[in-house]
Amino acid sequence: MIEQPDTIDESNELYEHFRFVVDNGQALLRIDKYLMAKIENASRNRIQNSARAGNILVNDKVIKPNYRVKPRDVISIVLAYPPRDTEIYPENIPIRIVFEDDDILVVNKAVGMVVHPGHGNFTGTLQNAVLYHLQNNPAGDPEAKPYLVHRIDKDTSGILLIAKNELAQTRLAKQFFDHTIDRTYVALVWGNIKQDKGTITGNIGRDIRNRMVQTVYETEEKGRHAVTHFTVLERFGYVTLVECRLETGRTHQIRVHFKHIGHPLFNDENYGGSKIVKGTTFTKYLQFIENCFKLMPRQALHAKSLGFVHPSTRQYIHFDSDYPEDFASVIEKWRKYSIHKSPEKS
Repeated sequence: MIEQPDTIDESNELYEHFRFVVDNGQALLRIDKYLMAKIENASRNRIQNSARAGNILVNDKVIKPNYRVKPRDVISIVLAYPPRDTEIYPENIPIRIVFEDDDILVVNKAVGMVVHPGHGNFTGTLQNAVLYHLQNNPAGDPEAKPYLVHRIDKDTSGILLIAKNELAQTRLAKQFFDHTIDRTYVALVWGNIKQDKGTITGNIGRDIRNRMVQTVYETEEKGRHAVTHFTVLERFGYVTLVECRLETGRTHQIRVHFKHIGHPLFNDENYGGSKIVKGTTFTKYLQFIENCFKLMPRQALHAKSLGFVHPSTRQYIHFDSDYPEDFASVIEKWRKYSIHKSPEKS
């Protein structure tokens, strides 16, 4: 028996999860050989790295790479997603490096940069830039490569974590699967959110009418379980600045969840935020919104911080980032506007 794996198409977290129940007639067999026969394109090295990282459980217990499976064993494995088939070429593109050592690279991704090649973006991506950096770093490991463990949208700025070897990627993938990664995002959303804190729960899946966007479904048959916790940071009447903590990492999760509760992200074209959702029809207000849109021509979302256990030292580390210039400028414009205006109730 096999459960469907978590897949790259439905999540910003790049891992796969499999669960098997061993047949009654199964002879004793090393677990790496058993899993290679069960999981398509899973190399022995990839499976052994998962065992070394503690990502393989048998009957809810971590096992060693030489474990032999027995009938009725329940096997759970988290595999870091393998490199894409698309060949990646190094490109000399500036990137903001927040932290780097032999195992990981933490960057502050710029707005407009795609994370990895594919879907018409074969050059100019973050992976192209990181590969160039790794190959041209005299103090670095010549064998190091950019192994992705999660993604953020092209027009979302902020902190992104990249592994430099497969074992580090595998250990980090398990933390994403276990929901032990601490992630905060800051978003500017339409409307005045009434409560100071809250949780949005909704099953996220691709919209059957528009495959480019996600939507919330009532059941997990069509969408995957997703949870977003939020705290209000500032209120500007017609819009609200919120901090979001992700319990899960589905594609477009924050954008989808806030649209679902009637508060789409400011200037989010794909999810209904690129027009005036709350406010008046006064000419000056219309001009103010238009100026904000021009100043920040993208959804108002920034990956503010990331905390995790280092894959080698096993020490907890945490990284934070400032708002990018466009985001900070729009927040300041709203802050000044709200002081002088008395917004309608939203």
